[in-house]
Amino acid sequence: MTARDEARRARAEARDGDRAFVPEAGPTLPERLIAARERKGVDLLRAERETKIRARYLAALEAGEYGDLPGSVYTKGFLRNYALYLGLDPEDVTRQWKRERGDLSMPAEPMLTVPRPLEAPRQGFTISPVLVVAVLLLVLIAAFGVYIGVQLLRYNKPPTIDVTEPAQAMTSVPDGTTSYTLRGTSIAGASITITDPGLSQPYTVSADAGGRWTADVQLRRGRNEFDVSAVDPETGKASESTVKLFITVPVAAVEAPGLTLNSPAEGAQYANGAVPVNGTTTNAAKVTVTANRVTAQPSGAPPSAPTKPSAPASPGSSASAQPAPSSSPDVGPTTVDVASDGSFETPLNLSTGSWEIVVTAVSADGKTTSLARHVSIRYQGVNVVIQIKGGQAWLKVWVDGTISPVTGAAGVVYDPGKTLTFSGQRTVEVRTGKSSATYFTVNGQNLGRMSNAGNPETWLFAPPSPPAKTNRT
Repeated sequence: MTARDEARRARAEARDGDRAFVPEAGPTLPERLIAARERKGVDLLRAERETKIRARYLAALEAGEYGDLPGSVYTKGFLRNYALYLGLDPEDVTRQWKRERGDLSMPAEPMLTVPRPLEAPRQGFTISPVLVVAVLLLVLIAAFGVYIGVQLLRYNKPPTIDVTEPAQAMTSVPDGTTSYTLRGTSIAGASITITDPGLSQPYTVSADAGGRWTADVQLRRGRNEFDVSAVDPETGKASESTVKLFITVPVAAVEAPGLTLNSPAEGAQYANGAVPVNGTTTNAAKVTVTANRVTAQPSGAPPSAPTKPSAPASPGSSASAQPAPSSSPDVGPTTVDVASDGSFETPLNLSTGSWEIVVTAVSADGKTTSLARHVSIRYQGVNVVIQIKGGQAWLKVWVDGTISPVTGAAGVVYDPGKTLTFSGQRTVEVRTGKSSATYFTVNGQNLGRMSNAGNPETWLFAPPSPPAKTNRT
């Protein structure tokens, strides 16, 4: 204690000594402390947490057992802090403590103590369940707001569309290029449509999660035009603009197709009308085959093919009418498919006589190459090809006067599209249940149907005589 403090204390004690009244007896300091704590409504454990003074020291102060405290300096400090906490005057509490200890010779002057509000000690940050729930609600509300904002922005904004390959709207590729890979960007999951005016259906691809897309398109010689657009599948909005691309494939000089004819050989002779035509070609999209009659039948020779009679004849006899003159029609053209290796093959059915067979290879650009072969056809006996068209027909056939085992004595009903061939030395006789559905080709000559009747008829074929209607059943 300094000299100034001792002088101040001496003056205070002198003033106390000059007062001639005796204060009224009041509650002791421990009683005042207990009463103040009870008024505050706290226990010693809570007071310990809030004042940071151990509970056992607080209990010693309330019991007046000052010997249990660490020392007078600490006791005085505990009393001041505890008095502030309980709302008591710390100076008054300190003086009463000194009096009750006997430090003052005279009792202190009674004073009216007015409790002063004590600033509550600051509490640490505490996480409570209510706070956690509130924070979660705020986070959810914020996330929902962001989602709604993004969706509104997306619904109001159309998808973008960009093409990165080719880098320019107009580009050229090497000669012979048949396909090209387009690349670009858009929004994630966008549906990309690529329209080619030369195709009936557009190309359609989807952008990946990063908005990238690729599409393989086919190219033709010359200028290829493509229109590229995008659609957002979720909103249905289309891109505001369409990207136009022009890819040019050089057009090479048009070359005529190459053609090699393996069969028939020049001047070949055939004993029937089936002439095999085959060979190879290059740069050809198709091959056509035609046949032209070169010479008519020699004078006095039998006609090359039978003709329809002008009147029916008796059974087993020939018609008395003379055959109509042959008009020597051309045969074909017949289109033949070209295999991947350039080969082609087809049979050509011709009637008796001399023929010029012309084979023509046609390129995709319309260029042609033709080769001709001359052949002669000499039928032996009679060859009848029967086709059923337009409905069912019952057939019974005699070959050289004997029932054919193909139809038997009872005959057979055939469906439309059926084709049968019968060959004999002298005659082939056919009874049909429906003439209008039965078509005939005799020795390579297409006669068609013999009549339009829907009832049964019997026809005798014995070249060189014309067909004759008989009564055989």
